[in-house]
Amino acid sequence: MCGFAGFFTTAPRTLSKAEAIATEMALAIKHRGPDDAGAWADGESGIALGHRRLSIIDLSAAGHQPMHSSCGRFVLVLNGEIYNHTSLRTELVKAAHVPAWRGHSDTETLLAGFVAWGVMDTLQHSVGMFAFALWDKVERCLTLGRDRFGEKPLYYGWGGNAFLFGSELKALRAYPQFDNPVNRGALALYMQHCTVPAPHSIYEDIFKLEPGSVLTLQSGNLLDRELSIKHYWRLTDSVREGMANPVQHETEAISLLDGVLREAVALQAVADVPLGAFLSGGVDSSTIVALMQTQSERPVQTFTVGFDEAGFDESPYASAVAKHLGTEHHELRVTANDARSVIPLLPQLYDEPFADSSQIPTYLVCHAARQHVTVVLSGDAGDELFGGYNRYFWAERVWNRIALLPSRLRQTLGTVIQQVPPERWDELGGMLPGGHGIARLGDKAYKLAHRMKTVKSLDDLYRSLVTEWPQDMELVKGATRLQTKLDDTNLVAGIAEAEHRMMLWDSLTYLPDDILTKVDRAAMGVSLETRVPFLDHRVAELAWRLPLDMKIRDGVGKWVLRQVLYKYVPRELIERPKAGFGIPVGQWLRGPLRDWAEALLDEQRLEREGYLQPAPIREIWQQHLSGRYDWTVRLWTVLMFQAWLESQNSGISLSGKR
Repeated sequence: MCGFAGFFTTAPRTLSKAEAIATEMALAIKHRGPDDAGAWADGESGIALGHRRLSIIDLSAAGHQPMHSSCGRFVLVLNGEIYNHTSLRTELVKAAHVPAWRGHSDTETLLAGFVAWGVMDTLQHSVGMFAFALWDKVERCLTLGRDRFGEKPLYYGWGGNAFLFGSELKALRAYPQFDNPVNRGALALYMQHCTVPAPHSIYEDIFKLEPGSVLTLQSGNLLDRELSIKHYWRLTDSVREGMANPVQHETEAISLLDGVLREAVALQAVADVPLGAFLSGGVDSSTIVALMQTQSERPVQTFTVGFDEAGFDESPYASAVAKHLGTEHHELRVTANDARSVIPLLPQLYDEPFADSSQIPTYLVCHAARQHVTVVLSGDAGDELFGGYNRYFWAERVWNRIALLPSRLRQTLGTVIQQVPPERWDELGGMLPGGHGIARLGDKAYKLAHRMKTVKSLDDLYRSLVTEWPQDMELVKGATRLQTKLDDTNLVAGIAEAEHRMMLWDSLTYLPDDILTKVDRAAMGVSLETRVPFLDHRVAELAWRLPLDMKIRDGVGKWVLRQVLYKYVPRELIERPKAGFGIPVGQWLRGPLRDWAEALLDEQRLEREGYLQPAPIREIWQQHLSGRYDWTVRLWTVLMFQAWLESQNSGISLSGKR
């Protein structure tokens, strides 16, 4: 796990100047790689690469980057891990493609594969999470690539007089001529989705490389900005292939899933540094930890955080699972003050506006884990692949009912729902019979209520559930309308089940843009590597071969995954209502965070900055303060942009220094 940055320009630079700039760009993301640094440049070609290393595989100098191929033609910088690099090495040796290995790093293996097989073929045979930049000295061509699901970030675009690229935006901002303005269209998308969705970024002319794709830029095409972007893997293709070849029998499905997950965990549990796992006590993380422990000779180190606030503390569940599996469990008790102390770090940590408030506990558990290990496995992506989110269970049922109501009656019903305090809805959610309680029902009820008047179809309902500020509200001044994958119905065309359409859309949008972004920045902010076994593409491809009733059954998600887990952990330790990884931000905004929020939401300040319309923001702020409405998510979205904007103007770094 590392970070890299670089530039490609037609403007002449001396070798020393080019290397110095690349070094400074990489220094801006030192937290991603505190163990080693390197830079390389070719002043005549206008290319420079900078790298920061977090040493995981091959801790020796043989893993230093930028890395040159043995033939001398290519230079590579890599962020991430190639989990099957040992088997790739074996294939390369058998084919006599490698005269001699200098070390045992996966970077060297990937580079040798690029030389022997080419970029696209090598990536199609690689299992891993990664982003890379490859320079071909002969063709004078730059190639950028990203893993299949977008676990590792990669930004690119034009700033000053150069084509810029890097693991985080702060590296691009370190380029001397970078002065790109805020992209108001992307800002509008952020307000809707709490994150800036790919391929957009918060800056004009800067983009995120899409998962599973490769970008190439020839030296002769720099001036006219002519790029080539191709996919070596598409989730949508795997979905359709999987659904066309379904697993027929439950026993076969359970056995196949157990096997492919065990292999994924085994590959990802290899490191030359201490390794552990996050454990919340839920289905996903418990499955990963159980499979780790069955394949480990020593107790696995597991990590969780516990909160003092009632309704937000899941640490007892994690402790019970850890005790049953015999892990070496670490529990960090967190007070409200501990959690709130993270808030000033968020703008620089996430580098562009990001407003999933579970970013706070995620950072805290990463910080706790880093005191003991350098690598952790997580249970992310189980919800998207196996049907875990509550909206998969009740969205269709809700739509079938509200579709029968006239539009005016829907609006009235939405108003009535919002008259009930969120706390009362939460109480009702916990009282549902049959073990089907819904955690934090108040937030979900309010979210549904203020959307009931606009949805016209089930897919509309889904899109509204993953949209906070309405698209038709002109909240951002001067914003142009940009498209996202949620606008592309072709992506889910031909998929009959609404639940599967939602799962695919989530895997293409919410997973990479929110979940994976949240974990990557929180973990790398403390120099911790996170790995996600569920995102081994072979696990995902199997998941899409499983019929819907093997995922969602009797109103409960992840049926087949639960059957695998129950081989190792008793059912009674797992069964409970699904909850998010949250904190009571809404309550804090009415209490200890009120002055902070009021300063950022000041009407004159909003007018002076010129990005957001003050009136709708001030209206929901007053409604939230009254306690009759819960506008936590909308307000947090505005506050995180305001805090980010303030950090840009102040020039404060991740370390807190100017």
